[in-house]
Amino acid sequence: MLLTLSLRDFVIVENLNLDFQSGFTVLTGETGAGKSITLDAIGLLLGDKADYSQVRHGAKEAQLSALFDISHLPVLKAELYEQGLLNDGEEELSIRRIIDAKGKSRSFINNQAATLAQLKSVGSQLIDIHGQNAHHSLNQEAAQRNLLDAFAGSRAQAETVRQLYQNWANTKKALQEAQEHADAVIIERERLEWQFNELNQLNIKQGEWEALSQSHDSLAHSAELLQAAEEVGSKIDGDNGIQRHIYQCQKLLANLQNIEPRFAESLNMLASIEAELSEISANMRDVAGRSDINPNELAAQEQRMGELMGMARKYRIEPEELPAKLAEIEERLQSLQAAADLDALEHNVAHNFAEYQEAAHILSAMRHQAAERLSGETTEHMQHLDMKGARFDIVLLPSSPTAHGLEQVQFQVAANKGSPSRPLNKVASGGELARISLALQVVTSQYTQIPTLIFDEVDTGIGGGVAEMVGKALRALGKKHQVLAVTHLPQVASCGENHWRVRKHSEGEQTISEISILDEIQRIEEVARMLGGEIITDTTRQHAAELLQLASKNSLF
Repeated sequence: MLLTLSLRDFVIVENLNLDFQSGFTVLTGETGAGKSITLDAIGLLLGDKADYSQVRHGAKEAQLSALFDISHLPVLKAELYEQGLLNDGEEELSIRRIIDAKGKSRSFINNQAATLAQLKSVGSQLIDIHGQNAHHSLNQEAAQRNLLDAFAGSRAQAETVRQLYQNWANTKKALQEAQEHADAVIIERERLEWQFNELNQLNIKQGEWEALSQSHDSLAHSAELLQAAEEVGSKIDGDNGIQRHIYQCQKLLANLQNIEPRFAESLNMLASIEAELSEISANMRDVAGRSDINPNELAAQEQRMGELMGMARKYRIEPEELPAKLAEIEERLQSLQAAADLDALEHNVAHNFAEYQEAAHILSAMRHQAAERLSGETTEHMQHLDMKGARFDIVLLPSSPTAHGLEQVQFQVAANKGSPSRPLNKVASGGELARISLALQVVTSQYTQIPTLIFDEVDTGIGGGVAEMVGKALRALGKKHQVLAVTHLPQVASCGENHWRVRKHSEGEQTISEISILDEIQRIEEVARMLGGEIITDTTRQHAAELLQLASKNSLF
């Protein structure tokens, strides 16, 4: 769960340090006081995109950090340990992010540099945020389908279905193109076969041109090579050659090396020179022995080089590129032959479709089972949100194969007892939609392993007794999760086990936002403000105290 949150120079927050508690915490304040700032900061720590406007005016950078207890998240701990972001035995995780005035940011997990992708991956297992406009998306099929898959635990299966559908679509496209361009493929294949045969007849070897060029140069200059080798050999081994002079030097120094130590050192150097000269001499003899002029061999090499150069000019490449050109043509031929094999393509289409159908049927079974359970539990929660007699149904309408499976997910509702179910977007009012959304969120959140749930004004569009029911539902959810709710309704605020208030004030030319934890008396004043506005009377305070007292005694579940 979330333990602490620290902000410095973030938007209109100069310095803020919050210690979070377990259970249900409410965050209240006047409109514009900065309630959303805390949620924005948490979103950034979970990988949201940063913006330079989030740095407080006049500051160089904004710093955000949070500390989490992950002792009950073994899967996350294993992932972090494998990535080297968590030491063995550690139970806490810190996330830190720094945003400069240019909008650039740096992120850290346990003081090690991290990417936004890593923040999102880790954050998705720590906190789940339900936005204040979440109910609006309920009218979209994609949102309905994603919510059902999340509840069913079938997201991985849904991704498998999507990938298999894409494979099937790709093979269908390849078959269609092969059928439409069969004549053109035949013509292109014949052209490539002629080119392949032409090049293949040359029997070109990899590296042949380089070896041939070197050998030709050697043969063409064999007379010069022979003369140079013989002359160098003579100067080394001749009657008056270098070897003879070295021998004389060695003889002179050898008789006196016991008297002068430097002579012994020089003798060693002369011996080394003598050995190297002997190696050079051997090389010269070898060259002189292999460099006889062979006119027939030279002519044969020139003919071969002419063939290769002529073919290279024809294909507008360098001679050394001929083997690669042959390999390229062969590869294209094989590709065309595969593309023209209609039987094989049809087999691939059938095989991929069978794989897709098998995975899609598994997904359908998971969805049907979950739809019945989610419908029943959501209907039950709706009864507590002043929708007595209403019924929520998830209908899976058979459809042609799509990337999302073999059915269309449709949320339906019967607003009154005995009424037929109709699509959600055709019968639900704004307030009803908000309540249905909240019921769904409460139900699905009970099954999630994510420890911290944040609700950002999800009670928009409701009030009165319904608001009280919403507050009790969130408080009940706080028994299994750490729950934080931003609210403007006193009935919801009174149900919180912990209460924070956001206020802003001016300091010089700047506006500062602060969050304070309320004690019992301060909490009565805040709930009274939410009930009565600017003018708070004793009657309003009494009503606020009564709300708080009733909320602490009553429980919805």
